[in-house]
Amino acid sequence: MRGKWKCCEEEEGVCNTPLQGMVGAYCIRPLIFLFCLLLLAGCSKTPEPDTFDLNAALGGVADARFSRALAPRAFQFPQDHAAHPDFRNEWWYVTGNVQTDDGRQFGYQVTWFRIAFMPDKPVSASPWASNQVWMAHVALTDVQAGEHLHDQRLARGAAGLAGQSVQPFRVWLEDWQMVGNGAGEFPWAIAVKAHDFTLNLQLRPQKPPVLQGDQGLSQKSSEVGNASYYYSLTRLQTLGEIYRDGQRFTVTGESWLDREWSTSALGADQAGWDWFSLQLHDGHELMFYRLRKKSGEADAHSAGKWVLPEGTAQTLASDDVMLKPLRYWQAASGVRYPVAWEMSLPQQGKRWRIEAVVDDQLMQTGITYWEGAVRVVDVANGEVLGRGYLEMSGYD
Repeated sequence: MRGKWKCCEEEEGVCNTPLQGMVGAYCIRPLIFLFCLLLLAGCSKTPEPDTFDLNAALGGVADARFSRALAPRAFQFPQDHAAHPDFRNEWWYVTGNVQTDDGRQFGYQVTWFRIAFMPDKPVSASPWASNQVWMAHVALTDVQAGEHLHDQRLARGAAGLAGQSVQPFRVWLEDWQMVGNGAGEFPWAIAVKAHDFTLNLQLRPQKPPVLQGDQGLSQKSSEVGNASYYYSLTRLQTLGEIYRDGQRFTVTGESWLDREWSTSALGADQAGWDWFSLQLHDGHELMFYRLRKKSGEADAHSAGKWVLPEGTAQTLASDDVMLKPLRYWQAASGVRYPVAWEMSLPQQGKRWRIEAVVDDQLMQTGITYWEGAVRVVDVANGEVLGRGYLEMSGYD
């Protein structure tokens, strides 16, 4: 998997032919495909697959013709549920915690990523010609079994293999899809058949969208344009079915949707982030991301929202939330991930322990990161106050 690999015809960095080694819509060598496109290498060389750099995909170096998140904008729904192809990166990110009637618990993640490797559509008659690549990640955490399963697919945004449509709302990669009613109206239905499990779920929001950052402008570093447009649906009523190991589980619970699009986000001195989305039993939600510098320090652009039961939200600055790792889990690579945290919100008088329901929830896809279901525990009395998800990236 090392060395050079010509994955497409070289025509000003545009992929015009089916990728070598493709099976259906996704590549049998996904690391090579992902790095080739994410690093904007013109599809001519394979970078080292074990040295992915987040800054290459999310950093400030990008074609000047891409749009950038520079100032607050007026969000419109359901229109903004749809794609924003003038930006380089975008995702539809769903995480949730569900359970059966007898209490068996599952966490799940379904994400569609859209990445443009040049701003303009290629001028070509080939049905394979595209300036867009799509990637989807799915995961299931079976709490009772102590297992975490995940899968990945990759495809170009051509020949109907992957994309997003408005009427009806749909985002898909092959038969992994999320479909709405009309132009983005709810309920949305998730249908994913992964290698080891199947998800058939319906989502219906219980609260209006929360605009993250400054009216939806989420500034990630001090450089102009290193920001995203970002909103969340913080409590989605969820019901449906999960299949695994020949068993069918009817489940209900709650999910969280993050929608974010940008051209650049991370600064040159930033290594990654720790992102928390928490749904409390009393009706509150919290989103907070701690951006980490390469020195290990928390970045001043760390931020979040505290969402009240009626749906209004209060902005959290970097010093409004205190985080302290309590316990680590070590991956086979030797990388250590904090899987238990103490989180304090002095203004709200809160002090919690955030702990993974299963330690090994590592996503070993084209990008290695830890993402998984967590529970929220009151430090004072040990009461379980809620559930959520934690994502940790950029650890080495």
